[in-house]
Amino acid sequence: MSEVGVPDPGQGCVWVDADGCPQAVKEILIRAAERTGVNMVMVANRLIKTPPHLHNIRCTVVPPGFDAADKRIAELAQPGDLVIASDIPLAAEVIEKGAQVIGFRGEEHDLASIRQRLVMRDLMETLRASGIQSSGPAAYGQQDKQRFGNALDRALSLMRRKGSGKRAQGPA
Repeated sequence: MSEVGVPDPGQGCVWVDADGCPQAVKEILIRAAERTGVNMVMVANRLIKTPPHLHNIRCTVVPPGFDAADKRIAELAQPGDLVIASDIPLAAEVIEKGAQVIGFRGEEHDLASIRQRLVMRDLMETLRASGIQSSGPAAYGQQDKQRFGNALDRALSLMRRKGSGKRAQGPA
């Protein structure tokens, strides 16, 4: 790892927008990193506790500020990396760079689906700005966890087949 918490380019990495990440998703991610050895970086504006015995998981703390974690992930994500985030503009930006994206509820995004999600997001923002109330997302449940876990397994398999996300070799 070159910078603290940042893998060297070309190693393959799972980047996690950890500020708004449900605890259940973090737990699934940590188990997957332990099982597969994939490099993982949790990016947040506060320290995220990671198991000290797992040297392939890091936490990168960004300064407080609107979308600071998103901006850092967008800056560092490389083609072939996997980004875990619910932020649609972040997803669009890293997909354009060649990264895979999975939402916290297991949504697997590609260029076509992310454009559609951007349009829907913009429409909902316009409706909210005009005073129309909309309900928020449903509570995070067991089906969401299962969908996320399944999508993560597929994405990690794809990373391994493409040769990125190599097993970490001990402490950095």
